[in-house]
Amino acid sequence: MITTADRLNSVEEYYFSKKLREVRGLMAEGRPIINMGIGSPDLDPSEAVLKAISEAVAHAGAHQYQSYQGLPELRQEVANFYKSNFNVTVNPANEILPLMGSKEGILHISMAFLNPGDEALIPNPGYPTYTSVTNLVGAVPKYYDLLAGNNWFPDLDFLELQDLSKVKIMWVCYPHMPTGAVATKEQFKSLIAFAKRNDILLVNDNPYSFVLNNDPKSILDVDGAKDVTLELNSLSKTFNMAGWRVGMVLGSEDHINAVLKVKSNMDSGMFYGIQKGAIEALKSGQDWFDKLNEVYSKRRELVYQLADKLNCVYDRNSVGMFVWAKLPDGVKSAENFIDNILYDKNIFITPGTIFGSNGEGYIRFSLCVTEDKIKEAISRF
Repeated sequence: MITTADRLNSVEEYYFSKKLREVRGLMAEGRPIINMGIGSPDLDPSEAVLKAISEAVAHAGAHQYQSYQGLPELRQEVANFYKSNFNVTVNPANEILPLMGSKEGILHISMAFLNPGDEALIPNPGYPTYTSVTNLVGAVPKYYDLLAGNNWFPDLDFLELQDLSKVKIMWVCYPHMPTGAVATKEQFKSLIAFAKRNDILLVNDNPYSFVLNNDPKSILDVDGAKDVTLELNSLSKTFNMAGWRVGMVLGSEDHINAVLKVKSNMDSGMFYGIQKGAIEALKSGQDWFDKLNEVYSKRRELVYQLADKLNCVYDRNSVGMFVWAKLPDGVKSAENFIDNILYDKNIFITPGTIFGSNGEGYIRFSLCVTEDKIKEAISRF
């Protein structure tokens, strides 16, 4: 056996990669599993998007290598989207970089800015990829607490008392995954001021702004944000294009160029047809968001009923495509709780612990499940 790289000792296989293999095994045995764990949209992109990619396949040059920076029309449409939806002005020539999903952006940003031994501030609870990528590049995760009592926002005064001399990046995610908490513009201002005082690159991961959220925000809407901030975004959740792998990172020309240095050595450009579909998606009007949220709103009300069956507590003010629910007092292990439901009721729910130690005592339901399936899940209790 050839010895693997030492960096693999710092990470494990992604939770959903392992757990869904287990779930598929149960389904292969004939179990009627209802998967409420993963946030993979089950709805289709718009007809206009599907038509755009279909027609693009026949375009001249569609099957050649594409620009590392994406089509100029795609960058322009991202700029238009940010201006119309967030009131943020970005230069499509040098302040936008399309990505093959925002997840790859987490790796590219980390490779561009983190040296071995540097530290990255990571939310607890938060997206597990922030930790795994930090470890893979040889940097050190430094967790900061997010608690329900503070509406899942960091205590910046407490953080400032810590030794931040080695911190290069701070990962934030608002609307927050997994809790669905939102940040105000004033809170964004405080994050940016914190990053400036401590010479930290702030990265806001922002793929959930338009799901069940009446007030989408971008951290780039704050004056001076580009000095210390990058924002990741994605078409996966907003436009039901998760499998297409289309995302983007926005920020200052210097920061974007640093990420481009990494990206241009990692891939050979996004497929032309996918870019044309993405352009069409970004042109979508309010009707698209209204129809999407009408579906998710009905599903969420049913998930609330399911959470009630389990004696869980949840916040009706949260946004996004998940319901974050606190388990009843006395339940000691979220993972045991969801495993009991998986094997007894054939329903898979995500345990909060995969997002960090502050996720203990919580579970997360995905809204990427049809109404009929959620009703069936309720009936099993």
